Amino acid sequence: DENLGRMIDYLKKAGEWENTLVIYTSDQGFFLGEHGWYDKRFMYEESLITPLIIKLPNGDSAQVNTDLAMNLDFAPTILDYAGAEIPKDMQGRSLKPSIEGKGFDRKGQYYHYYEFPYGWHLVKKHYGVRTASFKLIHFYDDANEWEMYDLKNDPQEMNNIYGNPSHEKRQKELHNLLIELRLKYKESS
Repeated sequence: DENLGRMIDYLKKAGEWENTLVIYTSDQGFFLGEHGWYDKRFMYEESLITPLIIKLPNGDSAQVNTDLAMNLDFAPTILDYAGAEIPKDMQGRSLKPSIEGKGFDRKGQYYHYYEFPYGWHLVKKHYGVRTASFKLIHFYDDANEWEMYDLKNDPQEMNNIYGNPSHEKRQKELHNLLIELRLKYKESS
């Protein structure tokens, strides 16, 4: 925090504060006992969410935005605000339309953890998709387990609703979205 303040002070003294895009973020979240874990590799909310604060050039208003963003979006966003061309092979998308309130239609976020067994972590291989309201997770390799959560009604992800007949339509939609995103990101394992 002190070094961030020093950087802001420097930009202001140099007359560049109003000309600078600042992206303040961190690594993903971390479990501190939630779900009985002390780690960060699982696809549950405590680990999946990442703080993101963006200060625009000439930006002095604040807003909270709940659009689904990913760290893959940082580079395209920086290029977009710099007026540079965004290479077509970049997987992320510029957040500029979202930031400017022009809409951002990302259907879901794809996640994949594949480093089991790795050191002391022992987090099983899994992949999944998160939308604004639901999450579908597949543990694979030496397991074949599915989990699905209603994030609006169960934000702590304590009630696995996978296979629940009342969520059959949503479950199928999430499976289809997961297939779509795995193809998009050329995931095969």
